[in-house]
Amino acid sequence: MKPIELKHPLLEHKLAILRNKKTGTKEFRELISEITVFLCYEAMKDAKLHEVEIETPIKKMTAQMIDENNYVFVPIIRAGTGMIDGIVKMIPNAKIGHIGLYRDEKTIKPVRYYYKMPEGIENKEVIIIDPMLATGGSGIDAITLLKEDGVKKIKFLSIIAAPEGLAKMQEVHPDVQIYCGAIDEGLNEASYIVPGLGDAGDRIFGTK
Repeated sequence: MKPIELKHPLLEHKLAILRNKKTGTKEFRELISEITVFLCYEAMKDAKLHEVEIETPIKKMTAQMIDENNYVFVPIIRAGTGMIDGIVKMIPNAKIGHIGLYRDEKTIKPVRYYYKMPEGIENKEVIIIDPMLATGGSGIDAITLLKEDGVKKIKFLSIIAAPEGLAKMQEVHPDVQIYCGAIDEGLNEASYIVPGLGDAGDRIFGTK
């Protein structure tokens, strides 16, 4: 599946502020949440609807709704948790799982340290959220863990992605649709996205 890069003037505007090194922690967090809403909106375009009967102030009618219980959003700890607020604004009753991975500074490979999913995960549509898709290692590992749990439909949301990471994820998991706010130039020697926005986790939590 070809990655879907969102194109919208409002998104470009917000990304410009997000990337700016002068943007403070509070505004950075708010922008992460707002951009996540854009990504969630796009990723849910194929959501199945079912009919419900409601009553407006004028009359009864049949309306269309999604079953929020069918969706599980899984942030990759730590930076991915910064996107949860934007998700629950759109789908308040969605279940939230967590995957804990960190990058070994020497090998640049992901190391697992936490994995907790809602019951019945194998019957849900799972949407992984992580602000940065750099080497693709964490994303690939997260998807593999979910597939081992029997999950059949997985999507991946990322605010900024590198071509190298996208290519690697497509090679290993070609059945996973990726949505991103921007596809950047590539990775530097330290495996940071260029031009990117720095370390998303540090900027979300004010740790650097």
